[in-house]
Amino acid sequence: MMSAPSGEDDFLYELEVEVEAEVTLVESSHPEEVAELPVTEWLFDPTDAEREEIGLRGLLDAVEVLEDGSRPGDHVA
Repeated sequence: MMSAPSGEDDFLYELEVEVEAEVTLVESSHPEEVAELPVTEWLFDPTDAEREEIGLRGLLDAVEVLEDGSRPGDHVA
């Protein structure tokens, strides 16, 4: 199995750190609590925050797959 060049490893690590920070930020916004408030008190749409968290978690999963060296089409039997 070929390993990624060091520069790619560094990039993936930094990307993972950034995405984890964004996930933490979205989680700390507590969209489920905001949804209970009247719409006029919302500073953001809680549905958008939930959508963003789902997207970030998908990106984080993809980065972890790349870090593990898995390639598209690799299957575990």
